[in-house]
Amino acid sequence: MAATSPADWLASMEQALRSRNYIGVFVHEQRGQTETLQIVHRGGATASEERILSMDGSGREFIRRGGELTCYLPDQRLVVVEPARDTGLLLAELRRLDVAASGQYTLKELPPTRVSGRDVRVLDVEPRDRFRYGYRLWIDATSAMPLKTQLRAAAGTVLEQMVFTELRLPKQIPDSELAPRTDANGYHWARNVAAEVTPIDDARQAGPWQSADLPPGFRMTLRARQVMPGSPEPVTQWVFSDGLATVSVFIEQGAPADTASDAAGTSAAGTRTQAASGVTQLGSSSAYSTTVQGYRVTAIGEVPPDTVRAIAGSLTVPAGAAFGGGQSGPASSFRSLPASGGGGRR
Repeated sequence: MAATSPADWLASMEQALRSRNYIGVFVHEQRGQTETLQIVHRGGATASEERILSMDGSGREFIRRGGELTCYLPDQRLVVVEPARDTGLLLAELRRLDVAASGQYTLKELPPTRVSGRDVRVLDVEPRDRFRYGYRLWIDATSAMPLKTQLRAAAGTVLEQMVFTELRLPKQIPDSELAPRTDANGYHWARNVAAEVTPIDDARQAGPWQSADLPPGFRMTLRARQVMPGSPEPVTQWVFSDGLATVSVFIEQGAPADTASDAAGTSAAGTRTQAASGVTQLGSSSAYSTTVQGYRVTAIGEVPPDTVRAIAGSLTVPAGAAFGGGQSGPASSFRSLPASGGGGRR
């Protein structure tokens, strides 16, 4: 490999995940639960395609092709089709490891070792404070594929781990490898319509909301109105990022704030927990709700509980400010692969 510095290895890994053909089996571990999955990924210069099949339990299968994500859920005898982004279902967040964009992480290389019989380079992306998670990556020295990854808390606790037990890099992948293995005869088919998101360029259109005292490094990257299916009114969405971690905040009118779990959703594996602090945790993600002048403010992201609490609490309304219309509607749901059916990590 031409990569020499840790930053070069990150860039080579991103390129490999996007453009290489690979077929493999990996084990996903999260909060004491383990699942074995098979992946077939066909890379491309402009778009990639892939199929992921759970080899345990429910036998869930996800196929991303032609701009659509098809989710086969045998335990529910259900197939869900929805629009797909070309970020990939596996390790999509690793493609955002641009630590140079934020001073909140340090990047260093650890001594090389071996994983699954292959020589690997080991990289640490470490958070500088408690408001974000870090990563440890074991990158194949030949192909630059991540053979093992860990999501880690600031204290070094492993929150989530993925390890390839088998990996092949064929020159070509036929269409037959991307065809579903699930016999969906007699299943109910449903189509999810993508929420209509309209960026708000003029701050006055977002109402009187202000954000102050954000955790270090976080800044607003998007302010939008999102029309949710089945709702007559849009919900206001703010997105905050430090360049790697992302938190979405949804503002809706008249809903109680005592259950952040409504916004967090329910995992098929049942991994949702309610922390004493009022933060709901779903796998490695956290959700927190509070009420501001009759509006529910819900923050959701793959960040520590302190972060969603701090970001939700940073949104305020100046005394005497008047609310405009167009801020009611249901909160968006969070879904995580492979803990829940049919979605990539957001």
